[in-house]
Amino acid sequence: MSDAEIYTDGFDAFSDLLKEYEKQTDTKNILKVLETGAKEFVEDVRNLPRPRSRMTAPGYTHLLDEVTYQVSKDEVLTGWGKYYGPMVENGTIKMDGVAHMAPTFRKNKERYYKNMQKKIFG
Repeated sequence: MSDAEIYTDGFDAFSDLLKEYEKQTDTKNILKVLETGAKEFVEDVRNLPRPRSRMTAPGYTHLLDEVTYQVSKDEVLTGWGKYYGPMVENGTIKMDGVAHMAPTFRKNKERYYKNMQKKIFG
């Protein structure tokens, strides 16, 4: 096969596409995209139905109202604002878990992924 018979246009186009993606995927932009997904996830968890609470103390907030996200230097974390959130989600030796975050994520993950892809790739 001679050099004249080698077809490189497809690889050149793919190389150009990868260079464009590389520009859009710097750490700062990736964190913004992850924050978009985390924000949607937190809103979905906060909108879950709440069982009627017997807690009426001033300053009491429901566990779901405390779910939040935090952007650090190189990651985006979601979680509870109360220390016992993981115990409610996963259970303990003395009680069964009442999962709310994991099922919400599994149910809506495709929507989160699509919205994050739209944000990063236009």
